[in-house]
Parts: sequence; structure tokens; C-alpha cells
Amino acid sequence: VARFVLSFPAAPEGALITEPLDRALTAALADTVQRATASFERYDAAGALEATERFFWNFCDNYVELVKVRAYANAETTASALATLELALETLTRLFAPFLPFATDEVFSWWHQGSVHNAAWPNADEIRSVAHDGNPEILNAAADVLGEIRKAKTSAKKSQRAGVAKCSVHAQAETLAQVEAASADLTDAGSIEELVLNPADGELMVEIVLADD
Repeated sequence: VARFVLSFPAAPEGALITEPLDRALTAALADTVQRATASFERYDAAGALEATERFFWNFCDNYVELVKVRAYANAETTASALATLELALETLTRLFAPFLPFATDEVFSWWHQGSVHNAAWPNADEIRSVAHDGNPEILNAAADVLGEIRKAKTSAKKSQRAGVAKCSVHAQAETLAQVEAASADLTDAGSIEELVLNPADGELMVEIVLADD
């Protein structure tokens, strides 16, 4: 995962995290650091590892998949994605350092001098200040829709790169607003031609029409 993230272009110096999906990930990262820190302060190493692993898999399975098209693009919002990827990898390396001392030290050396074990522990407040008004539920909502698209393609025995002619999302207004905030990345990640957001009561429901070959 680290090599994959580092294969993206480097973020421009001073790049800001501006996009809703990026701020959502950053806010979730700040929450993770806060939980892991509090666990260590209670001598609960298992709790710290559990919080870190939960974020790690969400980052790998969902955020990276949602953002990788934009990260490789030459768009106004690319710098925001690259800055977020770098911050997440930097922070995860430090969070995992007590549990994976040799692997994290190796990864850290790929783009830093010195040892990760001499680096400062991540600061939740500093990360949260970068996230600004980031809402982790934006990432969760987009991930839920992307998960349904993946299932539909798998059931149809199609490549995950296969096109989606139409994706209709039925959900309550708050959830639709979260999906809409990440709609550009979701459309790219799912190869969606038309994304329709329909207000509805109850839990999120996704209808998918795959494109013809």
C-alpha cells in the first residue's frame, strides 16, 4: 500500500486539502489519532491497534479507490488529493510504528531521513485543523455506493473497470448530500455515466444499470 501511494506524484509544496472527500478522510484520520492516543494513555495497546487498522482498511479499500483517478489527473483538485494521501501515509506509518517496528521504519526511510521511532507522535488537533469542516460520513456514504457498484459488476462477472450506464441512489436528504459532495470522485471510480440522487425514506438503496459491452 505504501509503495502504491508513493507512486502517485508528490503533492506541490504548500498544497492545501480543499475537497470534501479529502477533508472527510482527514477528519476520520484525526478521529483515529485521537482514539489511538487515548487508548495508549490507558495502556490499551489493543484498542490503539484496532482503531488504526479500522482506518487503514477504509483508507485502502475505499478512499484510495475513490480518489486515484483525480490523483493521477492534471486537475485543480489534484493537489488536494495528493496532499491527503501523503498526510494519511505519514500518519499511518507513525501509528503502526509501535506494532510493526521494522516495516514502518523501512517505509519511513523511503521518503524521510532518520527513523520513524524518533519522529513525533501524530497530533489529532493539528490534523483536525487541516480537515476544517470535514465530515467522515461523506467518505462512508460514497464508499457504500461504490460497494454496491462493485457487487453489481462482480455479480454480472464484469471487470471493475466496466462502465455503469446509470446509478440511482435512493436515500434520505442528509445521505444524498454526502454522496453529492463526493459525486465527482464516485463517478470516476465507478465509471458512472449518469448518477441520479433520489430522495427517499429509509436506508440507502442503490440501483445500477451496467453499460453494454
